[in-house]
Formats: sequence, structure tokens, C-alpha cells
Amino acid sequence: MTFELTADQRLFQSTTREFLADTMSITAVRAAGETEAGFDRGWWRRAVELGWTAMLVPEQWGGGSVSGRPLTELSLVAEELGRSCAPGPLITTSAVLAGLAAGGERFAEVTGEVVAGERIAVWAVYEPGHGLEFPVGATVPDIGTRLTADGDGYRLSGLKDRVEAAGQADLFLVTATGPDGPVQVLVPADAAGVTVTPTWTLDLVRRTGEVRFEEVAVPADAVVHTGAAAAAALEAEIQVAAILTAAETVGATDRAFDATVGWMFDRYTFGRPLASYQALKHRMADNKTWLEASRATAAAAAETHDDDPTGAAEVVSVAKSYVSAKAPVIVQDCVQIHGGIGVTWEHDLHLYLRRVTLGRALYGTPEEHRRRITDLITAA
Repeated sequence: MTFELTADQRLFQSTTREFLADTMSITAVRAAGETEAGFDRGWWRRAVELGWTAMLVPEQWGGGSVSGRPLTELSLVAEELGRSCAPGPLITTSAVLAGLAAGGERFAEVTGEVVAGERIAVWAVYEPGHGLEFPVGATVPDIGTRLTADGDGYRLSGLKDRVEAAGQADLFLVTATGPDGPVQVLVPADAAGVTVTPTWTLDLVRRTGEVRFEEVAVPADAVVHTGAAAAAALEAEIQVAAILTAAETVGATDRAFDATVGWMFDRYTFGRPLASYQALKHRMADNKTWLEASRATAAAAAETHDDDPTGAAEVVSVAKSYVSAKAPVIVQDCVQIHGGIGVTWEHDLHLYLRRVTLGRALYGTPEEHRRRITDLITAA
């Protein structure tokens, strides 16, 4: 295993970084935070032209990665989004695309539309009062949202919450309990019986919402996965979401850390720069160690998934749990070292603290992923 990027990957990374620098400065992020959507669809369509949504999609459907390492390369995008605190439904859309790509040729058209940014598809997986329900093996915990048979089709009823970009979605990939076990269905956001209620989030530009499904008519051809295939798809989607959230969190933490180091050399107290005080140097040395360990575990998760997705579950959960636990501690310390200025609205540090704190909670908390590791070891 190597963490050295290829020339093509470095070019892809620098192109992504330049695009975000040109279009999504911190000033632009703050402006986006004032809007209802949190991001502009035109900007998202321009972003996906760089290949952000193509990585997990077969080449015959218009997809493809830079050098055949889709999660490694998609993680580069996520890390840059974290470094700039940029908006966009990258993580939730990628989870959906991972599910659709496994759904077969009949979803090629809608997949192409999502890849092109013409439609936004998001992942409706959380339910009120529950964390992320992890499948271990072929077993999926009982899901409250129900899909019942109705003539030639089905009816969907239930409530999903913490749905990323729910208000901006054209399609929902919904996990439910069907007549024969777990099932995933694709539901248009404008279908009769679908209600979206925005919910508050800590992040300035990341929107979430509750989505209620009340006897929504679902045609038979909207069923993406059933039974063991649904369990496998859910596992794949969880891994994609966890890997990308970890990478994004590393990017945000890295940017906050760099800014704090710069501040420590610029800020003088009692005639000396903050960086000269031994106690602060030791704190930052600890933070740097945790940051680099976070970067390594996140990269290892992506690399392992690219090598063998079926054997990556434990490494992915190790990465998500470690990064999500350490990042808020590091960025909180950066805020402390900045003193009073670090807790002002005008300073940018709170944007990164918001991003890593939400990243800790979404797609499995550290505690949930540690329990999942235990379950995986026990089931082995």
C-alpha cells in the first residue's frame, strides 16, 4: 500500500483546488450560507464537470475515475471541500451513486443525469431516534419506513431525518423494510405524499431536512435493491459516505491547523511569538500527530476500499471513528490558541469547527463505528 499520488491524481487534486479557490472562497461560502439552499445548482453543475460524480459509475454509463482508484480520487475532492468549507451534496450523492451503480443497466439513465448535475439524488437512510443502522454480513436491522405491496407496485410510508440536501433533492434513495426484507427504492422529491421539512444544522452551508413519505405510490421499476442485495448496497453506501466524510474532516482540520500555526508565529505576547512557548509547542505537536494519523487512516480506508471493497468495512470504521473523534479536539484547541478572536463570528475558525463537528455526527459517530468494529470482529 502506498499513499503517493500519481501525476494524474496530483493534477486532478490541483484542478479541484484551483476551481474551489476561484469559485468558493471563504467570502463566497459565507454568502452561500445566507441562501436557503446553501449552494447554487449552476455552481454544482460546473463542479461535477470536473468529474466529481463520475468516479463510482461504470465507464459505459459515462463514468470513470482518473486512474482506476475511485475512492482514493474522490477522497481528494472531499478533502479539498473540507479545506475550503465548500458546500455541495458530494457525500450523499456519492452514496446514492454507489447504490445505483450496483442496481444494473435499468438505472443508467438516471445515473447519467445525476453524474451530469442535471438532477440531485440524496440518501435517505436515518430515522428519528436512531443512529446509522449498520448491516453486518447479510443482516439489516429492522427499518421503520415500510414498503407495502399495492397492485402492481408499492406504497411507501415513514419518516427519514438528517437527510443531506433534502430541500435541494430531485430524488431520494430510501432504505425501507419491504414485503421480503430490506429494500431500497428511488422516489422523486415531487411525488404525491412526499413532504420535506428543513432542519437546522451547525454547518453554515450544509443543509439537512426531514422527509416524510405518506402512502407514496412507488412503481415496481423504482425498486433498486431487495433482500441480500439491499444489505450489500447499504454496506457499500455506508462505506462510501464514511470514507468521504473522514477525508473531508481531515481537510477542514488541516486548514484550521495551518492557520493556527501561522497565527502562533505572527502573534506576540510579552515580546515573544506564541510559537516560542514550550507548552503551546507541545500542544501543537500532539495535534500534528493526531492530524497526520487521521490523514493516514482516512487514506488507508480509501486505498483498502479500492483494493477490495468487500474487505474494507473494518478499516473504514477505524478511519471514521478515529478522525471523527480527534478532529473536533484539534480544531477546538486551535480556537483556544487564537484566544478571544477565535470565538468571533468574523474569524473563519468557527466555519471549520462547524464542519468537523457535523462530520463527527454524520454517517456514524465514533461510538457507533467502534460498536460496528466489535460486531465485525465477532461475526468473523
